[in-house]
Amino acid sequence: MSGADEAASLALIGLRKLYGTMAAVDDLSLDVAPGEMIALLGPSGCGKTTTLRMIAGFIAATAGDIRVNGQSVAALPPHQRDMGVVFQSYALFPHLSVERNVTFGLEMRRMAPDARSRRVNEMLQLVKLEAFAQRLPRHLSGGQQQRVALARALAIHPKLLLLDEPLSNLDAALRQDVAREIRLLQQARGITTLMVTHDQAEAMAMADRLVVMRAGRVEQIGRQEDLYERPATPFVARFIGQSNLLGGHLGPASRLALEGGAAIALASRYPEAPSVTLSIRPETIHPGPPDAAETRVAGTVALTTYLGAVVELLVDLGGGAQLVVRGASVGPAAVPKLAVGERVGLNWSPVDERIFDEHDRPIASL
Repeated sequence: MSGADEAASLALIGLRKLYGTMAAVDDLSLDVAPGEMIALLGPSGCGKTTTLRMIAGFIAATAGDIRVNGQSVAALPPHQRDMGVVFQSYALFPHLSVERNVTFGLEMRRMAPDARSRRVNEMLQLVKLEAFAQRLPRHLSGGQQQRVALARALAIHPKLLLLDEPLSNLDAALRQDVAREIRLLQQARGITTLMVTHDQAEAMAMADRLVVMRAGRVEQIGRQEDLYERPATPFVARFIGQSNLLGGHLGPASRLALEGGAAIALASRYPEAPSVTLSIRPETIHPGPPDAAETRVAGTVALTTYLGAVVELLVDLGGGAQLVVRGASVGPAAVPKLAVGERVGLNWSPVDERIFDEHDRPIASL
């Protein structure tokens, strides 16, 4: 596969997997464009790995269909689906050299020896491991083993590349480098790719679109900025970017009475509602004088955390309600240096607040 014009499309249609009466995946539908990279994102147990394994053919779907280039593959065994899979554990053969690991899938497909040798050399060059061809996996670093697993998956020129937590076993220093390598390879070869991860930063850095899952169902599908700026539910707001979430009663004059007793003067006007949730990103909150006219709510600094380029304030609003404020530590927009116990006013723009009703649906401003 040498470009996106040869890449495959993928369609998941009402995909469902039951274990007894429990739905591990429930009515999942998704269209993936040729050459697109999609991240299935969510906490442990949300159904993302089960989805990937159904696509690969390792688990049979209870209901629904899986179509590659418009053709159903749901009844095909894994080796006939033409998919490359990179497992969380790499799943390399410990007794085989790097070269023999990469060769394995080609041998299973009975590729001619000369063509097989050329393909293996091409793959090892691609992942920059030519000098390690004769080494056993145990003599490689975690990052190198991951690249062998990637080379083996790409060697068969798959229609689809499936990545199951591909960076989870790497240390922090390696994760970013290997993530960048995978993304560059995927883009250069135009391979339609699905990646499973629980790491939102990893998903946002690597994917074209994100699919946020919760308890077997899709919460939201979209580009990074869609999910970050316009989360469809409080769960998405919390999971992508770690929003502040505060519950309360929405009264007259768009005044939000919090469950702990504090009140917030919201930036936009909303209809009254008995039970709502406010979502506000820490980096969109601007601290200032507690008695300023534009103050939405005032509180007391409970904790100041210096994180290098960023400063984080934990502001106690009273009654157990708290807001996290995050901003630059230097420059013209730097967060003011406030001591624990100081009073501070908090302000934000109308576009930065999201209000959800008791059913987790967004409430539009008036």
